[in-house]
This record gives sequence, C-alpha cells and structure tokens, in this order.
Amino acid sequence: MPTSSLTTSSDYPTPFELGNQNQTTQWVQCMAFYERLAKDFSDVMSWQQIGISDNGIPMFSGVITADGEFDREVLHAQKRPIFFNNNGIHPGEPEGIDACMALVRDFCVHPELRAGLGKTVFLFIPIYNVDGCLNRQNTSRVNQDGPEMFGFRANGRNLDLNRDFIKCDSLAAQVFNQFFTQWNPDVMVDTHTSNGADYVYTMTLIQTQADKLGEGLGSFLRQSMLPEIYAQMEARGWPTCPYVNPVKVTPDDGIEDFLEVPRFSTGYAALHHTIGFMPETHMLKPYADRYASMRCLVEVVLDFTINNAAQIQTLRAQARAAAKEKAHWPVLWEADHSCPSSFRFKGYQAIYSPSKIGNYTRLSYDRTQAWERDIPYYDHFREALVIKTPKAYLIPQAWREVIERLQWNGVQLKRVEIAQDIRVQCYRVKATTSRLHAYEGHMFHDEMELERSDETITTQVGDYWLDLTQENARYAVETLEPQAHDSFFRWGFFNSVLEKKEAFSDYVFEDSALDMLESEPELAALFAEWKRNYPDLLSDQAAVLGFIFAHGKRYREPEWRRYPIFSVME
Repeated sequence: MPTSSLTTSSDYPTPFELGNQNQTTQWVQCMAFYERLAKDFSDVMSWQQIGISDNGIPMFSGVITADGEFDREVLHAQKRPIFFNNNGIHPGEPEGIDACMALVRDFCVHPELRAGLGKTVFLFIPIYNVDGCLNRQNTSRVNQDGPEMFGFRANGRNLDLNRDFIKCDSLAAQVFNQFFTQWNPDVMVDTHTSNGADYVYTMTLIQTQADKLGEGLGSFLRQSMLPEIYAQMEARGWPTCPYVNPVKVTPDDGIEDFLEVPRFSTGYAALHHTIGFMPETHMLKPYADRYASMRCLVEVVLDFTINNAAQIQTLRAQARAAAKEKAHWPVLWEADHSCPSSFRFKGYQAIYSPSKIGNYTRLSYDRTQAWERDIPYYDHFREALVIKTPKAYLIPQAWREVIERLQWNGVQLKRVEIAQDIRVQCYRVKATTSRLHAYEGHMFHDEMELERSDETITTQVGDYWLDLTQENARYAVETLEPQAHDSFFRWGFFNSVLEKKEAFSDYVFEDSALDMLESEPELAALFAEWKRNYPDLLSDQAAVLGFIFAHGKRYREPEWRRYPIFSVME
C-alpha cells in the first residue's frame, strides 16, 4: 500500500492540514467531513450510526473496501480479512482521530491506494468517546505538547472508556461490545498518546501480550508480526520501541511489557482472539510528529495485515477451535523476570537534583545527553493461576447484567427447561479486600480468599446453561472465574451476596446460641479456637453472638458469600 506521502486533496482538507499542524478536529467538523466523503464516494465508503453515548451524542463507524461491498454478512461469508482502527477513546490524545480522517480521505480520492487493500476491509470508528471530544480545553493533558485545544479523557459519566470494556457501565462500551463481536476483526489498532519517562522515540507500542494471547497467535505476533512492524517503522523514519513501562524509575534499568488485562482495549481484543495494538505516541514530542508517526504506524500494521491475512485468519480459527477443547484455562498472569529479552534503547540521561519546591530530590532528563544501549526487556509472562475447565457454568437468571454482557460478546447460552437438582462446584468467599477509593465507578476487589465445595443446587426454569465447548469460551471463563484479572466479581457485579441479610436480637439469641454450641460439635470447635485467638473479645456480646450466628448451621443463609455462578464439572 502506498505511504502517506500522497499529495493532499485540496477538495477534502482536514482541520489539521488547514491549520498550523497543531490543531485537531472538533466533533462537528469531523462528522461533517465523513458525511461528505460518504456522499461523494458512496461506492467506496459506508457510513452509519452505531449507537449513542451517555450524553445522547450519536456514535458512528465507517467501512472502506476496494470493491464497494459493505454488507457485514456478505463480507464474513466471503471470509474477508477485517482491520479495525479505533480512535478517540481518549480525545485528549487525538492524533489518531486526525490521521484516520486523512487516511480515509486518501482511500476515497486515490484509487491506487484503495486497490492496495485487496480483499481486506478497513473498518474504523472515527471518535469513540464522543462525549469527551465535545469537552474541549487545553489544560487536562498535563505537560503534553499540543495540539492547541483538545477533548477530555473521560466520557459524560466521568468514566475512562479504556477501563470499561468488561463492566460496560457506559452506553459506549455496550455499543462497542456488540459492534466488535459482530464484526469480529482480525487485527485492531486503538490509537493513544503516552506520558511518563522522556526518551528519543516519538512512537511506542503496546501489543496484546503474546504469552497471554496464546496458541499459535502469540508466537506469530512475537516472532513475525512485531519484528516486521518495528523494521518498517524504522525504514519509514519513525523508529519505535515497546511501550516504556520501567521496572524501576527510569528506562535505564529495563522495561516490562504492559499487562493489558481485559478492561483495556487490547486485553479485551484477546478475549476474541484478535491481535490488538495500542500505539502510544510520546506526549513531549510536537503534535505534527505524533500525527505523522501515528499515521505511519496504522499504515504499517494495515500493510502487514493485508500481506499476511490468510495466516492470521488461519491462526485465529485454530485458536477459536482450540477454545472448545481446552482442558485448563489460565486466568491470572505475572511477569517472568527469569528470562528477559534485550532491546536496543535510545534514551536521555536521567538527572537527579534538589527540588526548588520541597525537601526532596526530583528527576529530570537531559536531552543534550542522549544515549543508546541494550536494556533488559521483560516481554515474557507466565501463568499465575490456572483453573480446570468446567463442562459448563450455570447462571441463575437473576443476574441479568452478566447474561447481557455474555450475549453481547457472542457467548452461546441455553435456557434451562426443567427444574432439577444437580451437583456443582461452588466458590465461597472467605474474605475480600477492596480498594479504599472508588475506581471507575466501582469498589474493585483487589484480593480475595476463596474456598471451593461440592454442593447440590436446584436449577430453576429459565436459568442459563453455558456449555464451554464453544469458540467464545475464553470470554466466558475470564469474566466468570472470580479470580481472573477483570472478572465480573472483581468489578462488584455480585456484591449483594457478600452481605448477610438476617440478624438477631441478642437477648433472645443468647439462649439459642448456647443450644447451638451444644448441638453442633463443629461450631463448638470453631468457637473454642476463636476464644483462644481473640480472648479480649469475650467481653463483647455482639462479637461473641455474631461469631456463633455466622458460623452455625441452624440459621445459615446458603446465599451468603456463595458466588452465584456454579461450575458443572461432569
């Protein structure tokens, strides 16, 4: 595919091109631009509304093909490769928005560029966070070098949409889940701007973590796709490095792959066996350079997708097929520091000097002292928790928010038609630690202590049976297993089961508690141990009676602390 050196069409200039190369489009300008292209090039581009935001603003997407075929079902039937470019999830990082406008325009006005797509579909969302794009100022991106005005990171509910792909609090994420599942792209590029350390590179890159992506796709990404992307970016004048995630304070001591769990776009893509990229241009570089490098990155990844589409599609099909037969699933990952790679890094000298504000030493970087050397690159991750794959999950119909999200993501569910008793494995929550402050609208469960037990439960007509011998098993496992990085449990979807609903009157329960200790030997043993461990609490009537009430069988609430998604193992 030809590069971005094509002559700009004076008939369809973008706001970036019309200005001083330090301006980004506004939402109204951007939508009018695409509507005009769709009208003038209806045989090249399809343009449609896909939903509305929390502020009631329309959300749009576009499709470009070389032959003018836009029907999604037809494209899937023809097994056409699909490349997806998502922009503006953080509208204060807008170079992807502007670069996409110019690239789509060039597809429309340059037939030779369009022909280079071959059978590949170019699918794009021009601005995902439309609420944030309309919230314009020039101060929210601290230290960023341009553009002159830009949008805001959060949406109309003050949510960061790049934390919302699993919980789907926003209407935008609900739209995106369904849009992504329906189109099922082979490769995704989601455009961003980074902050952090200072270094030579304008472009840095997060990719779906190769070990976590797994199957043949992970090896292909690490061994074939990434080396070619880095080589082509270097050849086109934009040397690129992995996202600068220092293992200590500065890059000098090494960098580590970013573990993009499913709340992030690339981690969400992995649940669908899609190769995802999150290019992060460096905020301290001029906006014109960030724009140019972003367009180059999108073109390079698109070129690779076009040239290697058959292999990518084959590997994705193999991964989806393997999901149906997987005996064990990893649900937690951790960096493996035992086998670092090496990366030739171009950095600036770190300087530590006394602060002029407080009594501490501050960090700065001296751009007159550039250096280049090999640094450790920790790009391998290992499985930290693996679960045995259940035959199925049983989901009580009361948990409709969970059922909706599974359905939005193509997970196949069947309704229970006959009430019956079945043996299942249950998680019971012994303890959980939540963040002390709100995180994206939730009290996220950082840590938990669980125990498993075999129980008999009675299914109800209308409950949901989720058979895991299906291609979308990965999404189901990584959201329904409570210990997974971004499980529905961690996001608080089941918090109501953590609360005991009944209580007691102490003057009446005193006699019942004594009777329970005499009739329940297990309770008596637990209480004896508790007394040895907490002798000071024996003078606290509420603590004594509360322990007996919580641990005795007589007044047990089966639902209390029982995770309400059940694993059917046989």
